[in-house]
Amino acid sequence: MMEFQEQKLDDFTCHPFTKIAKEWMLISSGSPNHFNTMTASWGGLGTMWGKSVAFTFIRPQRYTKEFIDQQERFSLCFFDKRYQKTLSYLGSVSGRDENKIETCDLTPMFLDGVPCFEEANCILLCKKLYCQEMLPTSFLDTSLDTQWYPHKDYHFMYVSEIEKVLQQI
Repeated sequence: MMEFQEQKLDDFTCHPFTKIAKEWMLISSGSPNHFNTMTASWGGLGTMWGKSVAFTFIRPQRYTKEFIDQQERFSLCFFDKRYQKTLSYLGSVSGRDENKIETCDLTPMFLDGVPCFEEANCILLCKKLYCQEMLPTSFLDTSLDTQWYPHKDYHFMYVSEIEKVLQQI
């Protein structure tokens, strides 16, 4: 089992444009008896309401959304490039259709009752603060609506407090 060390948020350094958009992340939620994960390449990290937060975006049809909505907390797990194929698989197969976690090369574990993965090099444990569905009427650049939402399956945005940062040691 890999070992993780908690890091102070003030000491956490991350290039979100690389980590999220290019290397991707897993969003995981649920209980030890039943959980799911999905790959995401959209999101952000920042400050809001005096808290360090993560912004995650999940389409309504994603199975993981059901787990996120049922739980107070979830994890964001980041990996090095050698797991890109695994993350691609986890992002293209639904946990509704098969036990995709069982068939991939990642080892689930639970930190503070939240699912995450041993192979991650960084884990953010997050607590939901806010959720809102993106609305077509809110697009100032309407070409984005046309380009990214042809099926009108608008993402839900979650703003979540980053409660812990854990780095692999």
